[in-house]
Amino acid sequence: MKKTLACLLIAAATASLRSAELKLTYPDLVKRLTDLEALATLPVPGEQCAQWSSYDRKSRYDQATGKYVGWDANGDGHGIIRKEGDQQVLAEMEGPGCIWRIWSATPKQGRVRIYLDGKAQPAVDLPFIQYFDQSAAPFTRPALVHTVAKGWNNYTPIPYQKSCKIVAEPGWGDYFQFTYSTFPKGTQVPTFQLNLSPADMAALDLANRTLESCGARDEDFRDAIRGKSSRAMTEEFTEVVRLEGPAAITAIRLRTETGGSPRDPEPLRSATIQICWDGEAEPSVWSPLGDFFGTAPGKNPYRSLPLGLADDGWWYCKWFMPFARSAEITFKKEGPHPLKLEYEIASRPLRGEISRYGRFHAKWHRDVFLPPEPERWIDWPIVKTEGAGRFLGVMLHVWNPRGGWWGEGDEKFFVDGEKFPSTIGTGSEDYFGYAWCNPGLFQNAYHNQTRNDGNNRGHVSVNRWHIADNIPFQKSFEGCIEKYYPNQRPTLYAATAYWYLSSGGKDPYQPVPLNERIGYFVPVQPTRVPGAIEGESLKVLSKTGGGTEEQDLTGFEGQWSNDAHLWWTQARPGHTLELAVPVAQSGRYALSLHLTKARDYGIVQLYLDGKKLGGPIDLFNPQVIPSGPIRAGVHDLTAGEHTLKVEIVGANPKAIKSYMFGLDYLKLEPAPQAP
Repeated sequence: MKKTLACLLIAAATASLRSAELKLTYPDLVKRLTDLEALATLPVPGEQCAQWSSYDRKSRYDQATGKYVGWDANGDGHGIIRKEGDQQVLAEMEGPGCIWRIWSATPKQGRVRIYLDGKAQPAVDLPFIQYFDQSAAPFTRPALVHTVAKGWNNYTPIPYQKSCKIVAEPGWGDYFQFTYSTFPKGTQVPTFQLNLSPADMAALDLANRTLESCGARDEDFRDAIRGKSSRAMTEEFTEVVRLEGPAAITAIRLRTETGGSPRDPEPLRSATIQICWDGEAEPSVWSPLGDFFGTAPGKNPYRSLPLGLADDGWWYCKWFMPFARSAEITFKKEGPHPLKLEYEIASRPLRGEISRYGRFHAKWHRDVFLPPEPERWIDWPIVKTEGAGRFLGVMLHVWNPRGGWWGEGDEKFFVDGEKFPSTIGTGSEDYFGYAWCNPGLFQNAYHNQTRNDGNNRGHVSVNRWHIADNIPFQKSFEGCIEKYYPNQRPTLYAATAYWYLSSGGKDPYQPVPLNERIGYFVPVQPTRVPGAIEGESLKVLSKTGGGTEEQDLTGFEGQWSNDAHLWWTQARPGHTLELAVPVAQSGRYALSLHLTKARDYGIVQLYLDGKKLGGPIDLFNPQVIPSGPIRAGVHDLTAGEHTLKVEIVGANPKAIKSYMFGLDYLKLEPAPQAP
């Protein structure tokens, strides 16, 4: 009898949720941009989230062979569904639904038209750039419509009842993503129009203010449980906090004190947070401390809607975490790295039937559950889980000591066992809301680059939160991001994934021992050619145009001495550059130079102390390569400085006319005296 009653209660709760969602106003949809409590409810059948993007259509799943074909195809800028005359169809959806996110790398003046519910006239007809530049209402609110690190984002909801078709004219730009939800059949939603009502505009204004002021507030913790570690900073400790249910954790706040630099990767990796719901044997939440709050390694201040590190030193978490009987939160510190901890945990009684809610999960891992299919070698799993729930996002930490662009990998989300992902992206940085490998830090309610040690070399930390655009699933979820560089390069990924899961669902992730969380950030020492006079070390005596700098070439894995060269850019034919060449002692020397070739490099004439060194040298090549040794004769040189002059004299007809020049190194090797 008890079991039957429980089933009836669950059925009633599910029916109540369905009926509550049968009619959604525009303010209802806008509220989903900020409502973290509603996010914790389990999805109902028919609820989906997917994405149309310009991914390379050579990537496909072959039903006949069961193999993935062209799975690392990377021409992701202009993939479309089809052409209709000179128009390009970018997306087609059946309603009821809502577009939550529009992104592009280079939106331009070509018009993009959104047709809703089969109407002949588009609901939105704008140059693509005006979806993002805040010039066209209602796409004007900076928390919803913004450009960060060359990525263009628009989070203004665009709902439709029956259908949506997005068409672009030539010249629309490069790269696109449209992320959208499909609601259960029978749901009523308004059809979007640019001229929103005052109530609709007020809802967007409220969401914008909420997202602009992300963070934890003292009033959130008025009745919180408080505690701190009282042991010496270097001692190991375990702190346990227990809560009784039915209730929900509404916010967690921590303040940490570590020795040394706040950017030190090891102290926060040596401490963990673990949460067990309802007496479960295995934790649903397990992560190193900083990683749990969305950034790693070290302390990197930022503010987003669910997670952050405020300027006052408090880490905060505002994910809504329901439980039925109990919650056990454990803070643990291992190893000798110094750490003091102060914490506050806020909770409240749960409103509504617990069966409506999923259990919050957050797990940190490295390189687990890699795909068994060899043709999927490129897919790096963010999370794999079974049951019903919602995927909420990821913090990705990249250790990239050689530098260069670590990403270019598309996100791929497989929902409920689908063979081809319903979400497939156009690049790692695109998924995180920026573009073109830009190393600039940024913060926003939904996506952040919280650490980049410079030129994507060293530690990189990025995150993306799926709030209104969460990914619901009924049976299983596998989320991946492509990883082009192998671990032995080394380029190493670590991730904290966040999701809700039905009670009894399968979370296969186990705690990771301390020796696998720290100690793997091993710098790569650059190789220097013996006897090389490095181009980037030479003193610039004069230049008649352009600018010079040291360019980091670590990404080319030792092909350039000292992983760098002297880079001369923005020069034009006729411009000259003079460099001081040091000679330690007088003698006769054979001179050789090692230059750089690429598609945008020029033709140069070299001189030593005013004398030509042979004829012009064409530095064009379709790919970036070292030139190899260029012999420049034998010379009698006195001790002291000599002058190497570089003159731009033109460019190969096949070259991009940027007239660049790169000097890796030169060598002066003793030569026999003339007879």
